[in-house]
Parts: sequence; structure tokens; C-alpha cells
Amino acid sequence: MKLPHNYSSSVTNNGDAYATVQVPEMGELRLTTPADFDGPGGALSPGDLLLAAVEGCFVLTFHAIARASKLNYTALEVRAEGVVDRQDGTTRFTAIVLRPRLSLPPATDRARALRILEKSERGCLVANSLRTPITLEPELVTA
Repeated sequence: MKLPHNYSSSVTNNGDAYATVQVPEMGELRLTTPADFDGPGGALSPGDLLLAAVEGCFVLTFHAIARASKLNYTALEVRAEGVVDRQDGTTRFTAIVLRPRLSLPPATDRARALRILEKSERGCLVANSLRTPITLEPELVTA
């Protein structure tokens, strides 16, 4: 893998409560302020995208590490919860909890699978780019 990688996107607002995110060759997403912040809701918020970025990065990092480690799994579902609060005079995400649910074939080394989940959290470039603490609460199930 050669670094650095460069990413680009743009956001446009036409004077109403909604904005459009555009990523080259990927299409558009509609954004708005969530109802919690007196917005109209009904579309993704920047907070939704932040959590989805952390979840997606975790899942794809796990997949790469599991493949390299020859760990077989049948499914991985990740739910995230983010807490927004005021801290040091600034409203921001103060905590993110990732709850991965990893389905494993019978007789899989569960301790090894847990170590790979933990390594994936530490290796996620999006999580590593945030100052928000991220807590991992994994669940392992036999498929």
C-alpha cells in the first residue's frame, strides 16, 4: 500500500434546511440538521455519517485482518452509539461505543476472534483520526 491516499467530497446548500454531499463517482447523499438540534430531521445528519464512518471502517478493517489471519466468520454486524455533550465549552461527541456482533462457525477459537476484533478497533483509520474515546463491547455467537 502506497501512502498518502487522498479523498475528496463536496457539500452544497441551496438556502434551505438540507444539504447535498457529493463524492466523485459515488453519487449524492442528502443531509440535514437532526431534530435534536432543532432541525427538520428526515435525512442523514453529519453525526449519522460520523458513526457510519467509524462502523464501516471497523467492519472493513476487521475483514482485512480476519482474511490475513485466516479467521473464518459467517457474519459481522456492528451497532454504534455516539454521545454528544458539552465538554470544555464545546459541543462534541464525547464517547462512541461500538457493539460488534460476530457470528463464528462452531469450534472457532473465540479468544483469537476477540483479539482480532480488538486489533481491528485499534487499526481503524477513521477511529484513529478522532479524539473521541471509542469503547468496544463485542458479542461472539456461534452460527
